[in-house]
Amino acid sequence: MPEIDAYWAGEQTVLCRDDRSGLRAVIAVDDTTLGPGLGGVRLASYPSPQAAATEAQRLAAAMTMKNALAGLPYGGAKSVIISSGPIPERAALMDAFGRFVARLRGTYIPGVDMGTTTEDLTVMAAAGATVSCATTDPSPWTAAGVLAAALAAARHEFGDDDLTGRRVLVQGVGHVGAALARSFADRGARVYVADIDAGRAVGLAQDIGAIAVPADRALATPSDVFVPCARARVIDAPLARRLDTRIVVGAANDVLADDSVADVLAERRIVYVPDFVANAGGVVQIHALADGWDTTRLKNTVAAIGDRVTTVLTAARRYGTPLRAAQEQARRIVRAAALLPG
Repeated sequence: MPEIDAYWAGEQTVLCRDDRSGLRAVIAVDDTTLGPGLGGVRLASYPSPQAAATEAQRLAAAMTMKNALAGLPYGGAKSVIISSGPIPERAALMDAFGRFVARLRGTYIPGVDMGTTTEDLTVMAAAGATVSCATTDPSPWTAAGVLAAALAAARHEFGDDDLTGRRVLVQGVGHVGAALARSFADRGARVYVADIDAGRAVGLAQDIGAIAVPADRALATPSDVFVPCARARVIDAPLARRLDTRIVVGAANDVLADDSVADVLAERRIVYVPDFVANAGGVVQIHALADGWDTTRLKNTVAAIGDRVTTVLTAARRYGTPLRAAQEQARRIVRAAALLPG
């Protein structure tokens, strides 16, 4: 995706202000060709309102591609609630935000993202918003999809998906990262874990037989597979030029600082699986709940993320990078839907 800095990026950007709760938020609806914009609510600090809006727009564009490639009837959207410190009345903040979402009359369907919880979505729903997952945490299914993506990338790079003895670095061991670390350990990998909460990383490492590395040394740790599950835009061009790994599988949203980083990784023959391909398991589960799927159908659809990764990595030979290949596939899906009558 090109860097998004235009005021009119996407279909609609809404600035939200509520003085009673202190809410300052941005809702970005990128594209509704395939359906209402589905995307999480991020609670984070930003250096400026412009930075918050830019991130919301960029993440919304990634959601358009994620939902399109996953074959889901949703467009892309994202929102950010700007946090400048401790929140004394969290429920009031989420209530105010929910009322802004309700004004959009279903154009935007919020979900959980960094800094928010299913409890927050419950408050938004009570305020009139249509939300995606107020009762179920989609993290386990996100992790399952990333695992399928990593195994597909391993088959592409190593010839098989046997991870026995392979070094797997998981950066960030929250709900998704911890589940992934356990899965990799179960498959015999030599797992390294890192988190800004050092105690959490050490505890998980002791539990699964992994090795905890300090957060500030994680990106210098050699690996065969690197799975960033923490902050956005973790890989910039300088890091890509020195990263000691063979595969990067995006679990966190928005892993690359910008699109040019994908070219640097390709030049160094590092296989990159775009995050919006790899981490679609959560949105698949959200749709499965809404559409009444049984568990078997959900598992099979999430496992199919691996097949999608194989297609993207094969197409990268034509497009130059897996990122360009995935972007073009998503755009074709959206363009085709736009041409359908009615």
